Amino acid sequence: MPELKLLHVGHAPAVLAFELANRSYFAASIPDRGDDFFDQFTNRYDTALAEQEAGICAFYVLVAEDGSVLGRFNLYDLEDGTARLGYRVAERVTGRGVATTAVRELCRTATARHGLRTLRAATSHDNAASQKVLTKAGFVPVGPATPADLGGKSGTWYERTCPEVA
Repeated sequence: MPELKLLHVGHAPAVLAFELANRSYFAASIPDRGDDFFDQFTNRYDTALAEQEAGICAFYVLVAEDGSVLGRFNLYDLEDGTARLGYRVAERVTGRGVATTAVRELCRTATARHGLRTLRAATSHDNAASQKVLTKAGFVPVGPATPADLGGKSGTWYERTCPEVA
C-alpha cells in the first residue's frame, strides 16, 4: 500500500525518476518545469529541504512498496494556519483515487503535524482531473485564479478547512 512520507534527502533519486518519467504527461495539463529544473535538480532539492527545515514549506511524497514515487504533495507558504497545496501523481496511477486519498490524508497531516487549519489550491479551467480531485477531497471553489497563480492559465482557487485533531 502506498505511503505518504515527509520528503527527505534519501528520496532524491526516486523523485528525479518520477519527474523525468512523467514530464510529458505533466506538461499536457500544467506548465513544463523546463530543462533548467532537471539541470539544477540537486540544488533545487537541497533548497526545498532547507525550506522544509525552516518551516516555510512541507513536502511529501507518495511512495510505493517498491520505493518508487507515485506522487508529490506539497504545502507552500505555511503561515497563520494556512498553506497552499500543490500535487502531481504519476500517469500510471491516475484515475484510481490515489490523488484524492493522498490529498485527504495530507489534510489530516497538515493539522496534526503542521498546525494548519486551511488549505488552498488553484487549478486551471482545463485541468478537469485536478478539479475532480479537489472536489472529492472536500475543497470548495472560492474564487478566480489568475494566470500569475497558474503559470499563464486562468482557473479557480479551491479551499478546504482541515479537520481538528482529537
